[in-house]
Formats: sequence, C-alpha cells, structure tokens
Amino acid sequence: MEHDGPLRAAARAIYDACYPSDDWAPFGFDEAERYGTVHYRQAVGAAQHARAALTGPGEQARLL
Repeated sequence: MEHDGPLRAAARAIYDACYPSDDWAPFGFDEAERYGTVHYRQAVGAAQHARAALTGPGEQARLL
C-alpha cells in the first residue's frame, strides 16, 4: 500500500483511532503494517470502504 499515500494515511488514522494504545493492539501502525496483523488489515479495509463511500458513484465502481 506504500504506493497509495492517501489510502495509507486513512488506514493509519483509522488504526490510531481504533487502537490508541498497547492495551488495544500489540504494535504501532508501522510494525502492524510490516507484519500484516489483523488490526492492520481491518484498518486498511475500513479505509477502502471509507474511500468508496466518500467518492461519487462512478468512481466507486472503479475502486472496487
């Protein structure tokens, strides 16, 4: 996902909001991305859904 800066930034914002401390997730965003943790994958999925919801109908089909 390194090639999609806005999507990565959205995933990081979602990750940080949902998993604000070590009590919620064992790794920070960068480490979670490196290891592909379930927390990271959930944040990326949420970012993809948010992007689709925030774009116009024609753009949604292209993204999915």
